[in-house]
Amino acid sequence: MKQRLCIAALALAVLTVSLIVPGNAQKKGETRPLTSSQLMAGLVKPQLGVLQEGLKEAPADDEAWKKLATAAALLNESGHAMMADGRCPDEVWKQACRILDEASVKTLKLIEKKDAEGALESIAGITAACKHCHTEHKYKKK
Repeated sequence: MKQRLCIAALALAVLTVSLIVPGNAQKKGETRPLTSSQLMAGLVKPQLGVLQEGLKEAPADDEAWKKLATAAALLNESGHAMMADGRCPDEVWKQACRILDEASVKTLKLIEKKDAEGALESIAGITAACKHCHTEHKYKKK
């Protein structure tokens, strides 16, 4: 369990740095004003935090499990929002959104089974999606 918490903490650190470091991913939709950075700051980061914090220990009641399920479902939806309205400019983003889709669905299924340990481990897949796109678009100078 200690190793899993270390992995989750590392994943959170990577995501936090990626949200703080200025980058190039400021793509707006074709008809809607939300930028990718706003989506990350307003939806992705908070929901990932809910999952990471809520899975440090197995939730004690059904309400806590529902909160985690909502966070996983919202992370899944964020990938679809990123793909919508022409916001995804290239294959890197599309691949990252596919990774996010698969990882968040896996996390949600584990939460529905009330498998806190498995769900905590599966968060690494979600952060892998973030890293996939951020490595190409956020950290590289264009």
